[in-house]
Amino acid sequence: MTYNNIHEGIFRSRPNRFIAHVEIDGRIEPCHVKNTGRCKGLLVPGTKVYLNQSDNPNRTTKYDLVTVHKGDILINMDSQAPNRVFNEYLQTGKYLNNITFIKPELKYGNSRFDFYVETTERKIFIEVKGVTLEYDGVAMFPDAPTERGVKHLNALVKSIQDGYEAHVVFIIKMQGINYFTPNYEIHQAFGEALVNAHNAGVKINALGCNVTPSSLTIVYSVPIKLDA
Repeated sequence: MTYNNIHEGIFRSRPNRFIAHVEIDGRIEPCHVKNTGRCKGLLVPGTKVYLNQSDNPNRTTKYDLVTVHKGDILINMDSQAPNRVFNEYLQTGKYLNNITFIKPELKYGNSRFDFYVETTERKIFIEVKGVTLEYDGVAMFPDAPTERGVKHLNALVKSIQDGYEAHVVFIIKMQGINYFTPNYEIHQAFGEALVNAHNAGVKINALGCNVTPSSLTIVYSVPIKLDA
């Protein structure tokens, strides 16, 4: 996936979870933050960031903050990007063979999964999670407690009991990752739910991305460690 109109800036402050103040060409611009999470270790004053300029003249903010430097690592922090880039990846046939039908955002019971996919022989629910938290080459999810994430994992287990195949895919929006692991320190219940889902037959995958200021592309599979 690509962004059409990227500008470089310097992050200065984040007065609330929706807005960042970014210096662009010597002026401070209010920018929409496309990730309402904590973004721990990412939005640090003085950090180089990349903004996508909107083509909507009626918007309150002119720019979306989409990508950020963390040392030598470039991290995409657009919370809408994981579904978009995974949808593109599905279309290539590299994730699943013989796809005959793709339906984003399909409701199942009291949950809504990111994708429902049919192949010539399989019916599959897929939940996608974007990963921006990294420490010393290890990618972790979540970066904040997520009861919604636990609910999704439990619903995937239920779908297997109802005869479907179920996947959870972690889109790691950076390069240079050695492995992925659930973040037990931040939310132990999510880690336990992920292990339970794995034991119940949910397929767990982690996919790493090539990140540039203007693009995000899935390029490699990342090893997974579920142990606490």
